[in-house]
Amino acid sequence: MLKEFKEFIMRGNVVDLAVGVIIGAAFGAIVSSLVSDIMMPPIGMMMKGVNFADMFAALDGKTYPSLAEAVKAGAPVIAYGKFLNTLLNFVIVAFVIFLLIKQVNRFNKPAPAPAAPAMKDCPMCTTSIAAAAKRCPACTSDLIGSSRA
Repeated sequence: MLKEFKEFIMRGNVVDLAVGVIIGAAFGAIVSSLVSDIMMPPIGMMMKGVNFADMFAALDGKTYPSLAEAVKAGAPVIAYGKFLNTLLNFVIVAFVIFLLIKQVNRFNKPAPAPAAPAMKDCPMCTTSIAAAAKRCPACTSDLIGSSRA
């Protein structure tokens, strides 16, 4: 059983999947930092100093100065600011994956279908003639209708 497990793990697609998951997790952390540390502060500044990560609605009717204070007080909250950050993370990751797949598909274009042969052999004299020919120039056989016997 251990030998079978080793063979399963060492298959190329399992190893590729593991590498993809690890790189994907690292990429997700980079995108999260991009959104929360680089993109959201200027957006918040343009919206008169709004911190999206601190946007929430307390369901107990009380007012709290920050999300951390509301959570510390045990208030039930809807943290829609965190949701907006997560949504923006998802959109950026999805867009980058879309661009990556588009580039990979561009490099993996299928080979063009082979062109129709430009020449064919006359069935009567086996001379090589143009594929579109209707009469053989060597033996004058009719190539469309009935052939000369």
